[in-house]
Amino acid sequence: MGLRSLLYGPYERQIARTLRTEGDTPQHIGVILDGNRRWARASGTSAAHGHQRGADKISEVLGWSDEAGVKVVTLWMLSTDNLERDPAELDALLEIICGAVEQLADDGRWKLQHVGAVDLLPADAAARLGAAVERTSGNSGLHVNIAVGYGGRHEIADAVRAVLRDGVALGKSLEELAETVSVEHIAEHLYTKGQPDPDLVIRTSGEQRLSGFLMWQSAHSEFYFCDAYWPDFRHVDFLRALRAFSQRERRHGR
Repeated sequence: MGLRSLLYGPYERQIARTLRTEGDTPQHIGVILDGNRRWARASGTSAAHGHQRGADKISEVLGWSDEAGVKVVTLWMLSTDNLERDPAELDALLEIICGAVEQLADDGRWKLQHVGAVDLLPADAAARLGAAVERTSGNSGLHVNIAVGYGGRHEIADAVRAVLRDGVALGKSLEELAETVSVEHIAEHLYTKGQPDPDLVIRTSGEQRLSGFLMWQSAHSEFYFCDAYWPDFRHVDFLRALRAFSQRERRHGR
């Protein structure tokens, strides 16, 4: 064991004690799992290997979240933009993602929900994700949103279309809908309807942008950008994110 590993143990415990004292835990954390391909390049391995290492990290981070008292975690695993990748890479990536989600379902600790545009996914991938989610429907543990084929703009567009369809079904005209549609109506038709908005959004790999992740829901979120690539994301990095969150004064626009 190296010197750095020896030092990080006491450091992690110190941060954990601080968090327990301050007692401000985010109820919903959104995570942008970024940096798998760059990790693979830096390691001299294939993109598929990087994606697999990233998938292997997920259950570990969910365990940390559960231990910290978090209630909801949203994992952005595949964006709508990612669906435009080279078919060979996309097929391999979807296989890894489906396998990872199936393993999470088999774990038995988490309640899974798919958030994303199901119609944009290949039929076999959509079916595998749906079956994995269904197997966890009776679970009462940490709620885990699996964002696969997810784009913030797509989500808002889908929500608006759903509002319009509901209104038309009730016999309302477009003019009436234009006058009555509200923020609350749209929120009720988001993929995450009924859930608390994310208190904290974490992005790995050093990129400091949201790229459309939870565009509507993150209006009052705190953001934490971590330099580590997702496969290298450590418990101490997670604790630092929680500490940064606990130290911020949240005004919610007031």
